[in-house]
Amino acid sequence: MPIPQCLVHAPHDSCGVIVVEGLKGGTDMLCLITENDTTFNLKALEDIPIGHKVALKDIASGETIIKYGEDIGRAIAPIKKGTHLHVHNVKTKRW
Repeated sequence: MPIPQCLVHAPHDSCGVIVVEGLKGGTDMLCLITENDTTFNLKALEDIPIGHKVALKDIASGETIIKYGEDIGRAIAPIKKGTHLHVHNVKTKRW
């Protein structure tokens, strides 16, 4: 099996984590869902640094973001599938 570029914990997560250095926009990534050991492909629409999140689906502003099967915050802007998901478009619900 080729090495995945993106890891996803649960099938219902809305984001995954990039696990390779230098991921470039336009890359057709191999994504691995660790909970059930299945894979899928996702096209990265922009460069995404290692350790950062990528949107697995289109996410509306205000929508809850799910990572590792848990609520990690809300989108503060629309986020397109395959784009970088970080502090510029996601905020915690704590404050």
